[in-house]
Amino acid sequence: MLVLAIESSCDETSAAVVRDGRRILSNIIASQVDVHAQYGGVVPELAARKHLEACPVVIDQALRQAGVTFEDLDGVAVTSGPGLIGALLVGLSTAKALAYSLGIPLVGVHHIEGHILAPLLEQPIAFPYLALAVSGGHTHLYRVDGIGQYTLLGRTLDDAAGEAFDKVAKMSGLTYPGGALIDKLAQQGDACRFEFPRPMLHRPGFDFSFSGIKTAVLTQIKKLDAPLEGQLLQDLAAGFQEAVVDVLSKKTFKAAKEFGLPRIVVAGGVACNSGLRKRFGQMAEKNAVEVFFPAPLLCADNAAMLSVAGDYYLSKGHRADLDLNARSNWPLEQVKVVEFLSGEKHG
Repeated sequence: MLVLAIESSCDETSAAVVRDGRRILSNIIASQVDVHAQYGGVVPELAARKHLEACPVVIDQALRQAGVTFEDLDGVAVTSGPGLIGALLVGLSTAKALAYSLGIPLVGVHHIEGHILAPLLEQPIAFPYLALAVSGGHTHLYRVDGIGQYTLLGRTLDDAAGEAFDKVAKMSGLTYPGGALIDKLAQQGDACRFEFPRPMLHRPGFDFSFSGIKTAVLTQIKKLDAPLEGQLLQDLAAGFQEAVVDVLSKKTFKAAKEFGLPRIVVAGGVACNSGLRKRFGQMAEKNAVEVFFPAPLLCADNAAMLSVAGDYYLSKGHRADLDLNARSNWPLEQVKVVEFLSGEKHG
């Protein structure tokens, strides 16, 4: 099956052509970072406008790079939630128009579902596994028993980890998006110079909280009697990153042990963080657990990641109607494979 996938949930416009839900023929991403950087964050209306401009361009590039035409496609997969409504509607409307005009089936895919299945594009991973979805908008732990079979084990109760990275970067005078900048600075810093809290680390359960770490960093910045630059900035970044990585890694491996899951997938934008990757690698060896990270391109919002679930659902005979709508909020655990096997609507 040859599937065209379209992603437009936030500030990246992406289109990909994937064969049989595994072989990536193209994966084009148009970023809006330069547009939103001057505002210190994503402006929803501007994001939607930029998606309108970029969508036909990335689709054309994806088809050209894959060496296929519209007539070769067997289906269309599109992010239908969660995300910014205006942004989602651009990709969704485009996908509907293509599916209708070409007479091919359409399927809506959950954005986080795409992320936690992305490693399957690079290598086979046996189910069940534990998935940590960690990005600017999400920090969730799921048990994944198969495509369409997800159980929520824990989630952030306030800020997502990626959101905390960006906010701390802004407090520190860095440009948006700041997560990668914090990571780069932290690699040169002393994580022991500043000690930040590890919220909820020792509480029962697997929920997270990152607002307290962010507040602690702000308090520390206000106490400084020197400009926040050079080694001081590097040490602050290292201390903050160490606190976040400590919480994410210990909670995740604790869940893996409690639920007897020998495999862990870490996905989403924050999965690119070098400190997080290093810590998970160290703990994997110590705990005899396999850990899988997608390639950096597949950690970012991209269309190819949607094709794993999209191809599976289409192969099961699912066909979304043209009244498929966007959802700003959509708990992943509400996605059930039985919906497709019973012929009910998805998305």
